[in-house]
Amino acid sequence: MARQDVASVLVVALVVGAFASLPTYVQSIGVCYGVIGNNLPSRSDVVQLYRSKGITDMRIYFADGQALSALRNSGIGLVMDIGNDQLGKIAGSASNAAAWVRDNVQRYQGLKIKYIVAGNEIQGGDTGRIVPAIRNLNAALSAAGLGGIKVSTAIRFDAVASSFPPSAGVFAQSYMTDVARLLASTGAPLLANIYPYFSYRDNPRDIQLNYATFRPGTTVRDSKSGLTYTNLFDAMVDAVHAALEKAGAAGVKVVVSESGWPKAGGTGASVDNARAYNQGLIDHVGGGTPKKRGALETYVFAMFDENQKTGAGTEKHFGLFNPDKSPAYPIRF
Repeated sequence: MARQDVASVLVVALVVGAFASLPTYVQSIGVCYGVIGNNLPSRSDVVQLYRSKGITDMRIYFADGQALSALRNSGIGLVMDIGNDQLGKIAGSASNAAAWVRDNVQRYQGLKIKYIVAGNEIQGGDTGRIVPAIRNLNAALSAAGLGGIKVSTAIRFDAVASSFPPSAGVFAQSYMTDVARLLASTGAPLLANIYPYFSYRDNPRDIQLNYATFRPGTTVRDSKSGLTYTNLFDAMVDAVHAALEKAGAAGVKVVVSESGWPKAGGTGASVDNARAYNQGLIDHVGGGTPKKRGALETYVFAMFDENQKTGAGTEKHFGLFNPDKSPAYPIRF
C-alpha cells in the first residue's frame, strides 16, 4: 500500500456535506496479507487463522512460495501480485511471463487463484509496462490451459481525476484508457485501492469523520446523476465506475483490492475509528454502491501490522490482528 493524495479531488464533495482452479463464487470480503514484519506468524498459521475466522479470500503482494504452499487445498480464493519488481521483466518478454506462470502457478496444485495483479499502484514511466505485462501473462496462462484466471492491475485512487461529483470521474492519464479497454476485452476486473482515510487525514477540518467511517449523519447528492451518497467509500468507487464508462469500458467490474483504516500513527488513526471503518466496510459492500448494486468484492487492508514498513507512521498500523493472532479489536466477517 502506498499513500494516496486524494484530498484535492474530494474535498469539494465533503465540504458540501488442474494446477489451479477457479472458484465458482464471488465473495464480497477478503483480507490483504502483507509480510513486511519480523514478528509475524508462520504462513501455515496465517492460513489457519483465515479459515478459523471465516475469511474466504486473500491478497498477497508477490509470489510467496511459503504462502502458496500453505494455501494448497485450503479453499481460500487468492489474488496474487507478480510483485512490482517483476513488471518490466514480464512486460518485456513472453518467455519471462511463461516462466513466471510455470514457477508460480503451475507448480502449486490445489490453489484457487482468482486474479493475477500486474503491478500495484504503478506510476510514472512504468505505467507503459502494464498493458504488455497483462498481455504476456494472459498468453502464458492460456498456453498453460489456465486462461480462465483473470489478469489485471491495481491502481491508486489518484489515477482518477475530477472525482466530484462521482459521475464526473475520469482517468487522469491516457494509459488507463488502454488498460480499461484491454480488461474489457478479456473480461477481467479493474482493481482499485480505495482509502477514505487519506482524504480525511489530509483535510480533517472539511471532511466529516462520520462520512469517511461509515457512521451516519452526512449525505451528499450527485446533482448530475441524482444519486445520494452516505459514505465517502461509495463516492470514490463510483468515480472509478464513471471513469471506466468514459474510457469506453463500462462493462469492466471494479474490485476494491485494498481498503482500510489505521489504528495509530497519524491524524484520525485510532482503534475506534479503525473498528468503525472496517466493520462498516465489511457490513456495507455486500450491497454495492449507489451506481452499481450487488456485491462489491473488497479486500480489507490488512491482516497484520507490519512493523518493518517505511513511510508515514500509519503504515505500520493497519492490522486487524496482532502477531499472536489475537484480534486487534472486535471485528465480524
